[in-house]
Amino acid sequence: MKFDFTTANRIIFGEGVLEQAGALAAERGRRALIVTGSTVERARQLIELLESEGLEAATFPVPGEPTVVLAKEGLALVKSMRAQLVLGFGGGSAIDAGKAIAALATNGDDPLEFLEVIGEGKPLVNDPLPYIAIPTTAGTGSEVTRNAVLASREYRVKVSLRSAKMIPDVALIDPLLTYSVPPAVTAYTGMDALTQVIEPYLTRNRNPFTDTLAREGMLRGAGTLVPAYQDGKDREARRQMAFTSLMGGLALANAGLGAVHGFAGPFGGMYDAPHGAICAALLPHVMHVNLLRAQERRDNQELLKRFDDVAGFLTGAPHAAAEDGVRWLESLADTLEIPPLGTYGFERGDFEILIEKASVSSSMKGNPVELSNAEMALILERAM
Repeated sequence: MKFDFTTANRIIFGEGVLEQAGALAAERGRRALIVTGSTVERARQLIELLESEGLEAATFPVPGEPTVVLAKEGLALVKSMRAQLVLGFGGGSAIDAGKAIAALATNGDDPLEFLEVIGEGKPLVNDPLPYIAIPTTAGTGSEVTRNAVLASREYRVKVSLRSAKMIPDVALIDPLLTYSVPPAVTAYTGMDALTQVIEPYLTRNRNPFTDTLAREGMLRGAGTLVPAYQDGKDREARRQMAFTSLMGGLALANAGLGAVHGFAGPFGGMYDAPHGAICAALLPHVMHVNLLRAQERRDNQELLKRFDDVAGFLTGAPHAAAEDGVRWLESLADTLEIPPLGTYGFERGDFEILIEKASVSSSMKGNPVELSNAEMALILERAM
């Protein structure tokens, strides 16, 4: 038993904890940049909380998936206002953009110096500006992860700026902020949250500590995603999904992911599609093909047992078999009306380039079994 676990300096969870944001920010500086989603008005309460503590606050909206260009624009704003701290308020896009801006503010003006795959991949030398992450969706777990995913339109790919230094100082998770999330976004982000507690449980880099987090996330999320989708004001469902998202973030940051995210990163760089929706379309089919591949290797009984475990956690049936878990995920995707990948303009002629990009992704390297190009094509065919 040997592992290394890193996470946010402080995690604050519960209904109403947003009220602590002003005091937490005031401990870290007097001039703050708030990175928000597309609707800045949603951050009005946060702005008022900061101003009540005497802070100057400016906002920087992120209208969609964060890009390399957008990170540079945010960096310019941070420097012009001489910000002393950054807050991310929104979904994964806003929180990732905020992490990138806070890191670049103290390390360099060009993201390509530090980005994986398309850049030089240099390590961050200096600590980022103090960063407080406040998610308003239950999905990405980005409030406790060590990377920021940025899209490059030029290269048609999504890549990470990654460092343990980038884990937020404070993760402030208030389930009340998720009540206004529309049903479709609840479905996409919720499926992403489930993916991020399933994949770390199966990944090659799993450990007993992340197993505990992933198991708890599956047990809580499996029974509450549909109620949250059907009634956004369901207090218990929203609370449990926010907790599932947090568990997923903690688990993936320390154990990694698998083929779902191996595909989702490059797919998101090639097509205009929400990250959670991509994961949702892929998850049942990745699980099925991974299982078939694992069953061919009779020497790995522990992995096969883990597939059975996942089925039990998801279905609530203690003696469920792995195939039951796959069918449960397929049924869940139908209930949540998850659109297929073809919705976004993805065609069979694009399989080769997507497989090529996915094959070198860090998440694909963590997949519990090694997939051939034919097996990856089968996943994509089924997700079409």
